[in-house]
Amino acid sequence: QVQLVESGGGLVQAGGSLRLSCAASGRIFSINTMGWYRQAPGKQRELVAGITSGGSTNYADSVKGRFTISRDNAKNMVYLQMNSLKPEDTAVYYCNGDVQYYRRGSLRRSRDDVWGQGTQVTVSS
Repeated sequence: QVQLVESGGGLVQAGGSLRLSCAASGRIFSINTMGWYRQAPGKQRELVAGITSGGSTNYADSVKGRFTISRDNAKNMVYLQMNSLKPEDTAVYYCNGDVQYYRRGSLRRSRDDVWGQGTQVTVSS
C-alpha cells in the first residue's frame, strides 16, 4: 500500500558526486525515520544515514563529512547527497521508511517498515 522508489544511482569516478532520491507514495499518514542503507556484494546491508521527521540526522562513520541526508516532508521525499565518492562506496543503495498509512478502503492506520527496490551506485577507481 506504500511504495518507496529510489533514483539517481549510476557509475561515477572516484572523487565524483551523486545525488540519490527516494519518493514515497500511497495512502500515507506520516513517515517517521527515513534512512539510506547499502549492501555491497558479499557483505551485510548497513545503515548509511538516517533522518527523523524533525530533521535529526545520523551517519555511518565511513561517510561522515562526505554524505548528506535530507528530506522534504511535504513531498514525502528523502535525498542522499554523496560527495568525494570512493570505490568502497560501491553498493546497492536502499531507501527505508517507518511509515504510517491508511488501510485500503478505510481510515484506520497501519505502520510498516518499508523498503525500496534499490539503486546501484558504482564508483570506479
